[in-house]
Amino acid sequence: MRDTLITIFGGGGFLGRHITQQLTAAGARVRIAQRNIRIAQDVKPLGNLGQTQLVAADITKPESVARAVHGADAVINLVGILKGDFDAIHHVGAANVAQAAAAAGCAAMVHVSAIGADASSKSAYGRSKADGEAAVRAAFPTATILRPSIVFGREDQFVNRFAGLIAALPVVPVIGGKAKFQPVYVDDVAQAVAMSLADPARFGGKLFELGGPEAVSMAELNARIAKEIGVDASFIAMPDGISSLMAGLTGWLPGAPITRDQWAMLQTDNVVADGAEGFAAFGIAPTPMAAVIGDYLVRFRKHGRFGARTKTRTD
Repeated sequence: MRDTLITIFGGGGFLGRHITQQLTAAGARVRIAQRNIRIAQDVKPLGNLGQTQLVAADITKPESVARAVHGADAVINLVGILKGDFDAIHHVGAANVAQAAAAAGCAAMVHVSAIGADASSKSAYGRSKADGEAAVRAAFPTATILRPSIVFGREDQFVNRFAGLIAALPVVPVIGGKAKFQPVYVDDVAQAVAMSLADPARFGGKLFELGGPEAVSMAELNARIAKEIGVDASFIAMPDGISSLMAGLTGWLPGAPITRDQWAMLQTDNVVADGAEGFAAFGIAPTPMAAVIGDYLVRFRKHGRFGARTKTRTD
């Protein structure tokens, strides 16, 4: 991929920064396309001089997408939201990117979707992800579609969020405690993206579901985080009826912890489907959470990195 130009829509985010590091290390030039360009400023130093560039682009506006793709050899779409106009971003926006990539004659495209993409999903999020995949496939048939489970890593907004709540609250409510996830390490996903672009003949036109080496429930995940940060937490499993009511209040009750659509998503496990192709196709052994999260959750321990030290004997 040396000297190829790759446009990454949403490249200023958590996953985008790690993908940029993978690509620049391989010698590629990277163009970060971001609606709010200030979000992407810290991506600039990840490559050598002139190796990374920033461009303002809104995937809901085809003309700005076309400008961002102009001259690129390959395109990656990472843009996604957890609340808001799902169809505009996940479906129409994804279609705009794929159509622009095809019109520009790009050799490869990677579209990052999500496990749970399903036209019959109970959640608008899941349905919009499925519609986006279909639109990408129609416009750019050789695109590689990746569906990761929950992505974790040092700057994630998932494990860190729960660690902050557990460290701050005397009693922690757990919504959707039985829902299972297959947390996947950000660098593993980034590697799969880079490999997909490097070998479109092998990975193009295919769909892969990316999950970590184990499935854990929401309740188990909270317990693991509490243990990792040294907190003897008290958890309360919220009954579905109450959590559903709380979700229904979102929109007019400030600070509601979950939206109705997010609650619907928790009614289905977020794990790799039986028979789906995954990391094995890339020759990647997925990284377990236990090997990583201790390094970045240390800040939530009562005494920081010294919080795990054994007590000094006084006898």
